[in-house]
Amino acid sequence: MIRFQNVTKRFGEFTAIHDLSLDIFEKEFFALLGPSGCGKTTMMRMLGGFETPTEGRIELAGQDIGPVPPNKRAVNMMFQSYALFPHLSIWDNIAFGLRRDKLPKDQIAARVEEMLKLTRLEKFARRKPHQISGGQRQRVALARSLAKAPKLLLLDEPLGALDKKLRQDTQFELMDIQETTGTTFVIVTHDQEEAMTVASRVAVMDEGRLMQVATPARIYETPDSVYVADFIGDVNIIQGTAKPIGDDRFHVSWNEGQPPLTATSAKPFSDGQTCHLAIRPEKVTITTDKPDTADNAVQGKVHDIAYLGNLSTYHVALPCGTMIKAQTANTRRLSRRQITWEDPVWLSWTATAGVLLAE
Repeated sequence: MIRFQNVTKRFGEFTAIHDLSLDIFEKEFFALLGPSGCGKTTMMRMLGGFETPTEGRIELAGQDIGPVPPNKRAVNMMFQSYALFPHLSIWDNIAFGLRRDKLPKDQIAARVEEMLKLTRLEKFARRKPHQISGGQRQRVALARSLAKAPKLLLLDEPLGALDKKLRQDTQFELMDIQETTGTTFVIVTHDQEEAMTVASRVAVMDEGRLMQVATPARIYETPDSVYVADFIGDVNIIQGTAKPIGDDRFHVSWNEGQPPLTATSAKPFSDGQTCHLAIRPEKVTITTDKPDTADNAVQGKVHDIAYLGNLSTYHVALPCGTMIKAQTANTRRLSRRQITWEDPVWLSWTATAGVLLAE
């Protein structure tokens, strides 16, 4: 559906996008994810026609869209601020683009009613934007963007203005609407949770470069680099040197006085090569007694506890000064903790729990 071919974008001396190539497929819900200033909005603005690439080309459905002005592209953009017309009713806001295209009145009416139904706004049709909630305004902006049946819908931080609960509900609504309409959605966000929830594939960006493009599960479970592992979710990263011990297994020497850690990796590491072991906190088991059969076990003292309702995260300080996080699900109501601050504890994990990364 969309093809970026060696696209570079410069603003004066500053390069916002570096020689980027990427394919986005039809009917896909694709997320561009990265910190502020990583180039994701620049990519979206180039798709929308508000910026032109300095080098390279962008194709939409096989056509080079570089010379095509924004209003002639089969692309619609939903802005972070929603940009609704305050003096127009919800009905007229949705109808605006269709009227500009001079469609017959009965066609406009049918399409607007269809959009109101899709976004569950039928009973608000006669209200003005200031008379409805933030979440409803967000749905009006979405309905207006979809009314002209674009091949591609660009969403720039669309849920940024909503509170957490409403955001979660709206994420699932967005997914349902995308599935119903079959429109290709590209969402720009710096919220990892949002990208992981809504998208079928995610591109993680940093300083104008693509770091990894994959499904949310792959990016979380098998990141390509320390940057991606660290950017998505919570992670422990232990630096050391690798030593092959056969069958894709490695010993990681990481601290004097500590036994080497055991890890598996399909990627080869040479003897003595610097490596980073990335382990998610939920894959680390915390116990008061030393585990008998664990591949990896280290001892430390509970330094801090973060209680998140459904989860508790323990920050455990090892004698060497390294801090490792372990997470447990609070499956039972806590009257008193079995493990509390300053307790000596053991942390353990399997050889396959972590990902061995070169950089």
